[in-house]
Amino acid sequence: MLLSTLGGRFGRIEKSDAEIMVLQAQGGDEEALHDLLFSYSPFMKKTASQVCKRFIDDHDDEYSVALSAFNEAVQKFDQTNNATFLTFAHMVIRRRVIDFIRKESRREEFSYDFLPAAEPEVHNGIADHAASKAYTAEEQDQKRREEISLYEEMLQEFGLSFQMLVKVSPSHEDARITSIQIAQLVAETDEYKDYMVNKKKLPIKEIEKLVKVSRKTIERNRKYIIAMALLQMSDLHFLKDYLKGRLN
Repeated sequence: MLLSTLGGRFGRIEKSDAEIMVLQAQGGDEEALHDLLFSYSPFMKKTASQVCKRFIDDHDDEYSVALSAFNEAVQKFDQTNNATFLTFAHMVIRRRVIDFIRKESRREEFSYDFLPAAEPEVHNGIADHAASKAYTAEEQDQKRREEISLYEEMLQEFGLSFQMLVKVSPSHEDARITSIQIAQLVAETDEYKDYMVNKKKLPIKEIEKLVKVSRKTIERNRKYIIAMALLQMSDLHFLKDYLKGRLN
């Protein structure tokens, strides 16, 4: 569970110790970097497994991506941000593994273009290509409209609406990103997710232990965090892609 990973300990190294080692690694301490990469290998595999929905081991390409992403997180971590290092590393690994999966999918689709066409008349000129693009765009617009409608229904179950989200959305970008990170923790932690779905509220006391944000800040952004958690728990792919763009 992400809860146990991001809680007080992972293996023998405490979360605060990890951040100290990150600062040492950023200062050029290669031994500290090696210790981080070795000690948090299970964390990398677990995070990659959550994305892939299957077991990941040392031989999987996704593990290599996760390892590279963890190293990237070490180099880019800024201790002045609200997120802890493990929260930040978790986000970076997820993004890089998702990007890898998408690139591999596009590569497979591209490779099919070189296969002999069973129906040659399908590729009969520029007009067909333009019509196909127009149809795809229209189809995507329809899917977006359907997702917005579904998302609105999900919000209503929690007493929320789009109009309300406009009012409660954090005005500062840093606060918005932090709220989305908290929402991701909720969405990916079974205990938190079940609590929110069943009780229609956030487990603020538990969340407060994992993030460098005050209880008052979490409560102030509670509605926005719930809305973002609902989105990340959903299968609304177009809206989730938009959200991913806000985090990159």
